[in-house]
Amino acid sequence: MEVKGYIHSFESFGTKDGPGIRFVLFLQGCPLRCLYCHNVDTWEIKDKKMVMTAQEVMKEILKVKGFIKTGGVTVSGGEPLMQPEFLMELFKLCRENKIHTALDTSGYIFNEKAKKVLELVDMVLLDIKHINPEKYKILTSVDLENTLKFAKYLKEINKPVWLRYVLVPGYSDDEKDLHDWAKFASQLTNVERVDILPFHQMGKSKWEKMKKVYKLQDTPTPTKELIDKAEDIFRSYGLKMLEK
Repeated sequence: MEVKGYIHSFESFGTKDGPGIRFVLFLQGCPLRCLYCHNVDTWEIKDKKMVMTAQEVMKEILKVKGFIKTGGVTVSGGEPLMQPEFLMELFKLCRENKIHTALDTSGYIFNEKAKKVLELVDMVLLDIKHINPEKYKILTSVDLENTLKFAKYLKEINKPVWLRYVLVPGYSDDEKDLHDWAKFASQLTNVERVDILPFHQMGKSKWEKMKKVYKLQDTPTPTKELIDKAEDIFRSYGLKMLEK
């Protein structure tokens, strides 16, 4: 029996989700409840927009194969690892078609099925949203421990990783926390680069539409000075940042 994927949407020409131009598939469902989430409509599996098999998704990917040959396919969400069987099927099909794959994940779901998915994917975009366990829980509503184990496992299997850090004024911009995050990240020898993602208010309308309370409506976008300071701290630990 074919595994069906619960899908929120897809984007044919993504440029921010891994190397090159990419087909980006957003899966439905997420166990985290990040205060700054800009895809709040992906949280509940039941709110899916589409149900497709891996083969059906592959047909959509192959339509743009010529455009993504320097990039590949990225699966994002939500949290894709909520649907590991679907991911395994899709990544196998991508391998058969010689298409590069990336998994965009929080690392919160770390079990044997997740490990099987990681065997099949070419690289991981890992969001380590905070390094302080209490502050991580405030931001995401879940525990940090699994994500750190996930990150260490990626190092163990030498899987190429891009790390992502969302910079939220008043939540994830404390200097000590930035140093602690960078110190942890610098021990991961498989990290190819780090991207700082400045917090923005673009998800606010989705929260209102979903009738959810948006706690960050008074939180500003980080200043250029704050972003530069965070980047300088990360660079001081030898982390490779995206060149401007």
